[in-house]
Amino acid sequence: MPWPLPETDDARLRLAKGYPYAAPGASYLYRDGEAVPLTADIGPALLQGRVPVIAHGSNRAPEQIHRKFSHLSGAGSEIPVTRAVLGDHDVVYSAHMTRYGAVSATLHAAPGTRVTVFVTWLSEAQLPRMHETELGLGNYAYGRMTGIDLAVEGGPHLKAAFAYLSVHGCLADPEADDAPLALAAVPAEDRRHRAVHQESALGVLRDRHAPEAELDGLILTAIADTAKRRRLIETLQAAAVPWEVPGFEMILR
Repeated sequence: MPWPLPETDDARLRLAKGYPYAAPGASYLYRDGEAVPLTADIGPALLQGRVPVIAHGSNRAPEQIHRKFSHLSGAGSEIPVTRAVLGDHDVVYSAHMTRYGAVSATLHAAPGTRVTVFVTWLSEAQLPRMHETELGLGNYAYGRMTGIDLAVEGGPHLKAAFAYLSVHGCLADPEADDAPLALAAVPAEDRRHRAVHQESALGVLRDRHAPEAELDGLILTAIADTAKRRRLIETLQAAAVPWEVPGFEMILR
């Protein structure tokens, strides 16, 4: 298992409904469980030898970084996480539920939209751990995005970077002709898709799969029962919007 789940129902519901978790308003350096602001210009020395991976969902948040990398300490735990603006894309909900009960995020082409993301600058030693947490359950593909407009706060302007994209497609919005549904917790300019918070996205999932079910009960059942969660995902996939990310070349799945 990539990282342990909470033991109590209340904690599990908080984890599910809290996605994508709080992200700072600026770039930061993760080290030993702490997020230290990066206030100066982000020079090449800090990022040298590191792989830029776009964090569009929970990987923006220090608490999620800590869940995945708490086994590291000292300099080996350091991860620069830079705030950035990605042009002509939006962060939308994926058509699946995670093992911890949240509807997670993916990227989708959205001409004219400028969405705030983060970039996790991972060392070659850290990248396999991120792969383990993102690819281990078969929900994401890892690849390289080229021809993008990614302006890093205080740092470089990138035309290429890496990302994890959902293999399940985008959650369809029943109130907008089944267009993708954006994450309200992720700021964006000139957003073209309707944006909602996590609990509303979970409600869309519930209404699509089992409209008679009580939401908290459905979440807890899906966390506890892998087979039922997979059937739920199959229901969502049947109505999913295929994601569009021009210039994405898959490397791993």
